[in-house]
Amino acid sequence: MALQIGDKIPAFTAKDDSGELVNSADLIGEKPVVFFFYPKNFTPGCTKEACAFRDSYEDFRSMGAEVIGISSDSVSSHTKFKNKYRLPFTFLSDTNGKLRKLFGVKSELLGLLPGRETFVIDKDGVVRLKFNSMNASKHLGKAMDKVKELTTV
Repeated sequence: MALQIGDKIPAFTAKDDSGELVNSADLIGEKPVVFFFYPKNFTPGCTKEACAFRDSYEDFRSMGAEVIGISSDSVSSHTKFKNKYRLPFTFLSDTNGKLRKLFGVKSELLGLLPGRETFVIDKDGVVRLKFNSMNASKHLGKAMDKVKELTTV
C-alpha cells in the first residue's frame, strides 16, 4: 500500500553509504526530511537529479531540512557515487526493495525500471509531498517549494 499525503511514515532501518545502520526514528522528529528515490547510480538522469540536490543542499540545510537519496544500489556503489560527484547528503541502500515497498514507490516501464519518487516528510513524520515523475529535473523544485512552505509557517 503506497504512502499518501497525510500518512505517517512507518519505521524502517537501512544501511547508509558508509555501511552504518540507520533507523528512521533517528531521522524523523526534529526537521523536515526529503527522501528522493531514484533508479540507479551513475545513469544520466539520476546523476543530474543527485547533482541538483547537491547544488541546493545548503538551501535545504538553511531551512533546517535534510536530504536523503535512496536507490537499490549497494553501499559501495553509493560511496563511489558520492565521492565522484561530491554529494554531501546521505544515501540509503535498498538492495532488497524493502524501502520502495514500504513507501509504495512503483516501478516504471512495465516494471523494468525502479521508479523515481520524492517525498517530503515534516518534522512529525507525516508525508507532506509525494511527487512521482521520471523527469529527474522536476523533483528538486517540488521538494524545495514544499520545504519552504513547511518552514515558513
